[in-house]
Amino acid sequence: MNFCSHCGAGLTQRIPAGDDRPRFVCDQCHTIHYQNPRMVVGTIPEWEDRILLCRRAIEPRAGRWTLPAGYLENGETMIDGARRETLEEARATLNDLTPFALFDLPFINQIYLMFRGPLRTADCHPGEESLEVRLFREDAIPWDELAFVVVRETLERYFSDRTEGRFRLHTGTIVPPPEAIHHRKA
Repeated sequence: MNFCSHCGAGLTQRIPAGDDRPRFVCDQCHTIHYQNPRMVVGTIPEWEDRILLCRRAIEPRAGRWTLPAGYLENGETMIDGARRETLEEARATLNDLTPFALFDLPFINQIYLMFRGPLRTADCHPGEESLEVRLFREDAIPWDELAFVVVRETLERYFSDRTEGRFRLHTGTIVPPPEAIHHRKA
């Protein structure tokens, strides 16, 4: 941040009185601008023994496969956001959704909440953010072409649970892949 959203003056990063970490503080009106993690919501859309993946048309990782997911909007419930993202990216609608995975990604200041649920129909089409959408059986998942580490982790846990015949809520912290660490240092 460079400028105050309240008065337009310049900001300085410092630890405000009574706080324990640096924040952007307005030099003129003294407003403290807090920055918090972004919430990402998405789905594992199921159709019989297959799941729906979207090939991204946008950066980051354009051309790679992902589960439908995106940022939660203000005024939206997590389930509504996950349904909206699935509709936007795959023109797909889902029946009942069940929370499946909650992952912290502190290296990019994001929290992912992934739901699983059955598609209402297998008739899905790419939205503006997708080049294509396709239903995949487990043995056909394009593992080397997945867009994000969190998608790989979600799918690995999903297929493991499916093999065991029971689904549970997964939690954890995703660490950055080595190439992300190298890229950030450059």
